[in-house]
Amino acid sequence: MASRIMYVEDKSGGLTGPARIGRVAFSKSGRTIEYAGRRIRSLKGSGFKANYFDVETGEHFWISGCRKDGADRLYAGGAPVEIDDDVRDEYWTSIRGQPERKDQATSRA
Repeated sequence: MASRIMYVEDKSGGLTGPARIGRVAFSKSGRTIEYAGRRIRSLKGSGFKANYFDVETGEHFWISGCRKDGADRLYAGGAPVEIDDDVRDEYWTSIRGQPERKDQATSRA
């Protein structure tokens, strides 16, 4: 499976929810993502403020590529975004271009 560092926000509780930056793995078709033990499938454009859903629980998510400016949330003003330990160095160095922040566990724009 191909993998990539992406922004994952839980939308099951409303317009803003807990969010993480982590490595996701894509299925061969690219419609299903695996992250943190979950299988998450594309809503194919039919979601409201979400673009993926958990296959088992039906919970909705907003998943997108990480932005260089750190403004990943769909709606501004949410809590800081947690960064998974295994991608932190690569996120701060390759995506954000701020290697001096590589020990920082959360991101804000």
